[in-house]
Amino acid sequence: MESQADLLFDPESVPAAVRQHVAECDSCRAELRSLEATMALLDSWQAPEPTPWFDARMAAKMRTEREAPPAGFVERMRMRLSLGSKMELRPVAAGALALLLMIGGGTYMGLESHHSQVAAPSATVQDLQSLDENAQVFQQLSDVDSSDTGGGSTGSSTGNTF
Repeated sequence: MESQADLLFDPESVPAAVRQHVAECDSCRAELRSLEATMALLDSWQAPEPTPWFDARMAAKMRTEREAPPAGFVERMRMRLSLGSKMELRPVAAGALALLLMIGGGTYMGLESHHSQVAAPSATVQDLQSLDENAQVFQQLSDVDSSDTGGGSTGSSTGNTF
């Protein structure tokens, strides 16, 4: 690429081997002639003069834009997304993703720690469980107590349980 530009603008700076190749190769010579013709056309091109009303129309359009009420938030965001560079949104997207990951990770850790911790039963609950487990012992003690008081029924239950 550098050699092609040098062939067009400064042929003497190009190595002799490259100049010789271009002189001998038909396709390279045709390409160089095509590039020279394109450059000649660009050199001869003249930019058109603006019309006499260009400045007046441009000033009127600018005045209209300045006097227009500011666009709402949604309209500004839509224009920024449709016309603006997408590079501006990358930091916002990265921040939103990081926030979502932190919220999700924190929620997951909260659920994990909640399931791993078993609440210790209170003293009252432990006492009631102890009574349920030892109901037979208390029944036998109740039978012994009732036989000592003169109930006369040995080994039978009076139906009183705790």
